[in-house]
Amino acid sequence: MTGRERLLLALSHKEPDRVPFDLGSTQVTGIAVRAYERLRRHLGLPERPISLCDVVQQLAMPDEDVIELLQVDVRGLFPRSSHNWNIVHHDAGSSWQYTDEWGITYTFPKVDGLYYEIVGNPLAGAADLGAAVARHRWPECGAPERIEGLKELAEQYRAQGKAVMLKGVLAGAFEMAQRLRGTEGFLIDLLSDRKGAEALLDRLVQCKLDFWRMALPRLRGLVDVVSEADDYGTQSSQLISPRLFREVFKPRLKVVFDCIHELAPEAKLFFHSCGSIREILPDLIEIGVDIINPVHVRAAGMEPAALKRDFGAALVFWGGGVDTQGVLPYGTPAEVEDNVRANLEALMPGGGYVFNTIHNIQADVPPENIMAMWRALQRYGRY
Repeated sequence: MTGRERLLLALSHKEPDRVPFDLGSTQVTGIAVRAYERLRRHLGLPERPISLCDVVQQLAMPDEDVIELLQVDVRGLFPRSSHNWNIVHHDAGSSWQYTDEWGITYTFPKVDGLYYEIVGNPLAGAADLGAAVARHRWPECGAPERIEGLKELAEQYRAQGKAVMLKGVLAGAFEMAQRLRGTEGFLIDLLSDRKGAEALLDRLVQCKLDFWRMALPRLRGLVDVVSEADDYGTQSSQLISPRLFREVFKPRLKVVFDCIHELAPEAKLFFHSCGSIREILPDLIEIGVDIINPVHVRAAGMEPAALKRDFGAALVFWGGGVDTQGVLPYGTPAEVEDNVRANLEALMPGGGYVFNTIHNIQADVPPENIMAMWRALQRYGRY
């Protein structure tokens, strides 16, 4: 069974020979470059320059030898975006800084830096948000150069028997609005300036539509999964109330999801939202989400067996395989194995499950624990 065949069966809520495995097909299912370099050494693989699929998060693009050795079933297409394209740094003393195509400024510490952090929000402080949105210089998200070379790459992955994932060129509208306005500022806008907040969200939705309307017809028939994302959850609750989500964000998500389903009817829609999001899962199902990620099983209300019981008929779970906050970086290999086994027992029955960690493997995760995770998947993830 090829990786693509295995994944498509799982996405159809059927049991393949084993649980499909993802490593690095998106910017939310990947591995930090430092952890990846140590993993290659641990596996006895030759040293080589590491490509980054996401410079801001410092995520490695897994090499072919790792993909084959670890039997990864799905490969990712990464369009040109502010996280991997036209990143021009300048020296800011103790750090490197750059300003991206959205006008957002990032910094990376020169000593012990692990990833970039936002230090400048271009719309922060604007007294009239609607007017600021109208004046802002917006990227051309529908430019065909965004996907240059991706059709050929998708054909290569298909020829290798891998499933293909395509991500967009910007984060979710809620997340992007916070990056542009500042988190505190935008949360206040939602309550004190709904018109301005919605103008910003609508402009971001248009950016998404511009990209998908350009990319999906050009890649028609080559993409198995389309990835969208927006972070609504925290460890214990949601960042905004379910009522506000339903009033403001749900209708806009539906516009984007309807566009994707219309232009790529053969593909499944993958949606990433961290944290405690159980209360809005029925809403996400209603507007067309097929796959939920990262299955944040340590967050409130996200107990895996209960999620599978209540939503497993409608949703594919992608992630949740091992606790990346505690067990994977700090546990023993035996504890990693036990955690993987428990999560597999909850999420894999009947298909509808793809194994990945809870979000990206961070820089401090030892390779011994990554391999303990992988061996546990091989042992307990067979049907």
